[in-house]
Amino acid sequence: MNKKDIADIRKHFKLDTDLLKINDIYNVYIRQESSEIYHEKGQPFSLLDREQQELFLANFKKVLGGKLDMKLFEVKFQRPAEEQTDHAQQLLYAGLHAEDVVDWKADMQRLALKMVQDVQYEKDLVVTFIRGTYFKPTKRHSEEYEVAERDEVYSTPFILCSMNQTEQPKRSLVFDFTEREFKSSFMSDPIINLTSPIGGFLFPCFTNNAADVNHLLYAAGKANKPDFHLIENVLNGEEIMTAEDDKAVFEEIVKEVVGEEVKTRTLANVYDEINSLLVVEEENEKEDESLPTLDTKEVERVLKASGVKDVSTEKVERAFQKVVEDKSYELKATHIVPSYTSKSIKIETKVANIAISPQDLRFVRQVTVDGKRCLLIEVEEDAVIEGFTLLSEELLEK
Repeated sequence: MNKKDIADIRKHFKLDTDLLKINDIYNVYIRQESSEIYHEKGQPFSLLDREQQELFLANFKKVLGGKLDMKLFEVKFQRPAEEQTDHAQQLLYAGLHAEDVVDWKADMQRLALKMVQDVQYEKDLVVTFIRGTYFKPTKRHSEEYEVAERDEVYSTPFILCSMNQTEQPKRSLVFDFTEREFKSSFMSDPIINLTSPIGGFLFPCFTNNAADVNHLLYAAGKANKPDFHLIENVLNGEEIMTAEDDKAVFEEIVKEVVGEEVKTRTLANVYDEINSLLVVEEENEKEDESLPTLDTKEVERVLKASGVKDVSTEKVERAFQKVVEDKSYELKATHIVPSYTSKSIKIETKVANIAISPQDLRFVRQVTVDGKRCLLIEVEEDAVIEGFTLLSEELLEK
């Protein structure tokens, strides 16, 4: 799934829409101290009161919020072992197409039971499953067709799961209007924190407006902090790489090729070369085309174009093999370049911390003045500190 597909289904999690219909909802309550299912309840989503529907819909939008490969990850299912009866793909596929809602709840309960195996949660947990259908209007092939936008739609059944922790209510002071006095509140019922889901997933993924049952979209609670146990042992998914992991891999590969030390201008050129790939992709605006990646040949080209000397195919391939043990590994360009126009690069020293954008990195250099290392920042205007304009000092004599 690409970000446009995710954004489209996400925006339809709202009341009174005809492009997304939720049929059933199934809630499972898991006690922290016992790690077992304490209570479960399923019912048609339409039977919830309107306020509850709004709360859940906002929660489902939260699950699908965030950037790809940071909070959202397309996960490929592992091949099921022989005679394996609780493989997540099989349970989800069976539940998706179950005609009897009892069968659907049974499949989701088995999946919830997998979540509590060998795991001790910090707080009580509520796992919510919904089953529904997502409708997406087809694109008109010609203006000559007089077909209403929603007369022709792609129809995709789906299951979405949301995992939410509970919070104990805080003691507070309230005012009783009936008796006209202040009282302490003694609420003891746990509050389900629907505003901050700690995980979830959408099954199946959508590729080119068609269902892809070999993948699901996993949602992490925090950016670059996926639950690998949930992905691999509960959802039976293959190993994933976060954007943060990909960036670290690229940095280690470059270090293997060029060494630990590099000039800021060289690093700026590397970011420029990779960012140019993303600019071309945005200009093409091809939704269905995969994002640009860097294999060994592309990394070699980027380093040579950036002015790095003594770069060879053999060096780059050896670096890939050493760092990721796979010469065919491909790095996503979007993971490597920090936000290009914002101050996303941090330079930390004992004296000061500096934030600068990748495109301005070329204006920073490390120089030696009177035997001392200094950071030299080229600026186009006078620097102002606490309202005072700084005087220029000639430190570097020709």
